[in-house]
Amino acid sequence: MAFLPLRERFSVPVYSAGLLVLACVGFAAMNAIIRHLATNLAVEPLMIVFCRNFFAFLVMVPWLMRGGAAVMKTNRLPLISLRALIGFLSMALWFSALAIVPLSNAVALSFTAPLFAAVAAVLILGEVIRARRMTALAIGFIGMLVILRPGSEPVGWGELIVVFSAATMALSVVTMKLLTRTEATPALVVWQNMLLTPVSFLPALLVWSWPSAEGWFWLVTVGVIATLSHLVFTRAFSLADTTYLLPFDYIRLPIVAIIGWFAFSEPTDMWTWIGAAIIASSTVYVAHRESKMRSAGAAAEAVGSPDVTGRAVPPRDNG
Repeated sequence: MAFLPLRERFSVPVYSAGLLVLACVGFAAMNAIIRHLATNLAVEPLMIVFCRNFFAFLVMVPWLMRGGAAVMKTNRLPLISLRALIGFLSMALWFSALAIVPLSNAVALSFTAPLFAAVAAVLILGEVIRARRMTALAIGFIGMLVILRPGSEPVGWGELIVVFSAATMALSVVTMKLLTRTEATPALVVWQNMLLTPVSFLPALLVWSWPSAEGWFWLVTVGVIATLSHLVFTRAFSLADTTYLLPFDYIRLPIVAIIGWFAFSEPTDMWTWIGAAIIASSTVYVAHRESKMRSAGAAAEAVGSPDVTGRAVPPRDNG
């Protein structure tokens, strides 16, 4: 037993949940490093975006060399390019927000991305939305307002940037869903990383200044952690159902709250926890409803009826 691989020691649900928690730790660490780079080492967020993509692409090069040109085959390069532009915008907004918004507030507001994705899927993909899902989405956005508390205190630009980042990330996820109807996932991953590097390089040139040796160390670390965390995240969702894994994703909030407290002396107020809980409950319910509708659609398709459901969208970190 002691010499068995981890995959064989645990059941699939336990193993997939462990992978997701590990990915959440990686994402939380990456966000903290970005904040450290921007606030303590004065590295511009646009430079961090470029370096994150460049070093992440370097990590993928050995895998790309093994796969060869076959993994890059696609017939929808224009839409893939549009997704890369949307991804860059989301990442640039997110990294800029991390420089000015407390970590826990930023992560709590980023939980709205699946809610935006559900709305975008209805508008862009024509997915069906019913009364209970509409109610859950409305409650989720109320949770966002609880965190922002407009009227009781001024809403900062940083918080609004996080919301815009979540909305653009949702567009990226919906575009990915559209592409996966005809394209292979490995090709989409390769093209996304290949395109994000030159796309993020041009804006980075406008604010370029050479980082210190410590700055370079953390920039490389961000790229490596981002790549590995996304791979582990994707692997977790490939093994288990979204509705089972989704609650584990919200462990990011207590992790970043702890990091924010110890590393940056940032307390997390009560309203952030309440708002995050409302958003999390709404998102889990929406994912549960989509899972049930997907199962019903599969059964209908088996007897020749049209499938009117959409796939649940797992949340993704902007980095």
